[in-house]
Amino acid sequence: MMHRRQFNALTTLAGVVASLSPSASLAMASKKNRSTKHANVVYILADDLGYGDLSIMGQKKFQTPNIDRIGKEGVVFTDHYSGNTVCSPSRANLMTGQHPGHVACRSNATPMELKHLDPDMVTLPRLFKNAGYATGAFGKWGLGTTSEEGRANPMTHGFDVFSGWKSQTIAHTYYPSTIVRNGREESLEEGTFIHDLIMEDARGFIDKSVKEGKPFFAYIPTAVPHAAMHAPKELHDKWRKKLPEFEEKIGRYGAGPEKCPPVTNPVAGFAAMMENLDHEIGSLLDLLEERGVDGETLVMFASDNGAHKEGGHDPWYWDSNGPLRGHKRDYYDGGIRSPFLARWPGTIKAGTKSDHISAFWDVLPSMAELTGQPIPGQSDGISFMPALLGKADEQKKHEYLYWEDSIGPNIRKRAIRQGDWKGVQKYSKGKKNAMELFNLGDDIGEQNDIAGKHPDVVKRLEALMDEAHKPAVGGK
Repeated sequence: MMHRRQFNALTTLAGVVASLSPSASLAMASKKNRSTKHANVVYILADDLGYGDLSIMGQKKFQTPNIDRIGKEGVVFTDHYSGNTVCSPSRANLMTGQHPGHVACRSNATPMELKHLDPDMVTLPRLFKNAGYATGAFGKWGLGTTSEEGRANPMTHGFDVFSGWKSQTIAHTYYPSTIVRNGREESLEEGTFIHDLIMEDARGFIDKSVKEGKPFFAYIPTAVPHAAMHAPKELHDKWRKKLPEFEEKIGRYGAGPEKCPPVTNPVAGFAAMMENLDHEIGSLLDLLEERGVDGETLVMFASDNGAHKEGGHDPWYWDSNGPLRGHKRDYYDGGIRSPFLARWPGTIKAGTKSDHISAFWDVLPSMAELTGQPIPGQSDGISFMPALLGKADEQKKHEYLYWEDSIGPNIRKRAIRQGDWKGVQKYSKGKKNAMELFNLGDDIGEQNDIAGKHPDVVKRLEALMDEAHKPAVGGK
């Protein structure tokens, strides 16, 4: 395993986090004095990582021991769902606590003004900020240009510190010409692998917060393993030697105004990306232990949607979605079901599993409960804290979960889950196609459409989907 990198970003961040002076009322000199509602929170969001892309979730061709630790030393949620099947709307669901039928951003093709969060909402970072936390975001924001002032900027919504890509499009390359720190664009030397810098900044923020005695919320929306399939050369070369049968394959991907170098053997690049991410998360877990806050910190890991098929990635070779059908941009479970791991030593029982049905819009109310605050009014979620803490008998359940892909008033596809029933419906020229119906209890791979056998269930689920949809821009 690689040695943990030195925190070079501490010098860079020292000035920008100096303003995060600790509040006397929140200073916690020891574990004994730190209350549960002031536990630290680290939320790691992978990008386009499939349900089967972790060894703890069944991946056989490479190992993710450090990410696995989060689940092995905590809890694995087997029936957790991302906000949507592509990047921007999924992040909007996470930040606002709204489900896809209510949130403004419902597609990557959504008009840019609707991708920006409402600054009047108590979004996830603002929730922590209101509770007296130091707040930092590190990686791919995906909800606007991070170097712009106003609604697009993550710092408008309660983050004290931001480090990452300038935009979602530029995040397609791991070798951009600049990095944005706190709204300021800084030049990078050509060939700089930005992901490692971002992770160093994240650890620097955590280290600084601990030294100041202030609880922290670190949101780490890494771009890994989204295309392009870039990885540090040492790791990429290692996996190319292991996978010579893909050596003739060249992966290309766009990055808008930035150069996006092509990749020789992108199949190897994927494994190298995952190994690098696993090393970085291991360094983060090591830091929590070294600073004595391991037992005071809730660490969560999820993915924004299912595995992708871009830039030369081969999700079939890697069996990226395990038993699930579909991939990114699908509403079958392979496009929206996410691995969800949570670790909080001494509070979450190690080695546990939960089949509680939950989704990204449940994170906001869960963190409201954690920090002792009211649930923001816009939220559609239900706190999953009881399930997280092994109190299944106290856990409230959703009547249903709902997803849609729409632009303005036009729905392009939608899906619903109610118990084991799963409905998927596509649209053609504005008109509904027949709903596909599956029973996930005995058909997790959604192979057998049984809509014809259960017209009553189809009718009920269609009515619920109609009820869940509110137009984002005019009309129905």
